[in-house]
Amino acid sequence: MFYIPILGALLEATGMIIEKKTLKKKNINYKNYSIYSFFVIVVMIIPFLFFFWRLDPKAFQLTNLLIFFAISIIALIANLLIFYSLKRETLSEFEPIVLMQPLFTILIAFILSFFISAYSNENNPLILILALIASIALISSHLKKHHLVYNKYILAALLGGFLFAVELVLSKMILPYYSSWTFYFLRCVIILIIASLIFKPNFKKIDRQSHYFTWIVSLIWIVYRAILYWGYGTLGIIYTTMILSLLSPVLVFVFARIFLKEKLTLKHIISAIIIVSCIAIAVFLK
Repeated sequence: MFYIPILGALLEATGMIIEKKTLKKKNINYKNYSIYSFFVIVVMIIPFLFFFWRLDPKAFQLTNLLIFFAISIIALIANLLIFYSLKRETLSEFEPIVLMQPLFTILIAFILSFFISAYSNENNPLILILALIASIALISSHLKKHHLVYNKYILAALLGGFLFAVELVLSKMILPYYSSWTFYFLRCVIILIIASLIFKPNFKKIDRQSHYFTWIVSLIWIVYRAILYWGYGTLGIIYTTMILSLLSPVLVFVFARIFLKEKLTLKHIISAIIIVSCIAIAVFLK
């Protein structure tokens, strides 16, 4: 079933390109865009719930409710940080920093595998080594000297990537009590309510094209998250991250070259070969 995360990687790369094209417009405020995106996701996912709704009673236990609320808060902050950075940085500048997210996710899941039973299948040393090789190859091949210079947008992307990693790893603890669709819907509802109360958004400056793009990319993120959560529950965090989160940046750079005319270097190509090779070996071992 490894082809399902590959589809997820394709969706993530496509969604990233569309969001960048939308956020680079001067009339788009990243806070308004973020809140509007959650609103669209909530509306679009409702029809899916008629077929995929599942919510077990254990989800209402106090500990699980607190974990769910923490996930929602962390996800809100992470989204705002990523959109804040993405609005001002090119994908070529932005992507190397966000590439830290898969590495964070892999390491956090591996560490927790020794302490929490929910992560007991995340300690395969061979898969871990392959994932680390792919992560480091990707990061080092795209990192340039000026990325090490203090820049608030780059730091926002780095922190946002780390928070997304924490959110995703925490999600596995309570995913068994939801369907993927239910979990993502409720998570987005909580985020939408909190963000709307805090920021009081104004959608009047969002132009017609951006509205269309937002509806398209929201559908992409809905399917992407369903695949991601399915992969976490079925294949494991580290394995899913390898295929989905490490392959996706390769596709992002290819798409950026095709659609945004951004430069693709020899280092990008070499890193892509390393990543695909590691994924192929991991699939064989699995």
